[in-house]
Amino acid sequence: MAYRIKADDCTACGACEAVCPVSCISEEKDGKRKINEDECISCGSCASECPVQCITEV
Repeated sequence: MAYRIKADDCTACGACEAVCPVSCISEEKDGKRKINEDECISCGSCASECPVQCITEV
């Protein structure tokens, strides 16, 4: 299963994007991050790194 970022809780720190091994996390116009669920390999690296725990499995 892929992961998803709860946009309302994202603080735009970028920690998740930095650890993604397949670079499927991108910055949106508001600075918050979004995961491309089609490219996500469900490794969980982003969820482990998120300081506000706003990343969950879909």
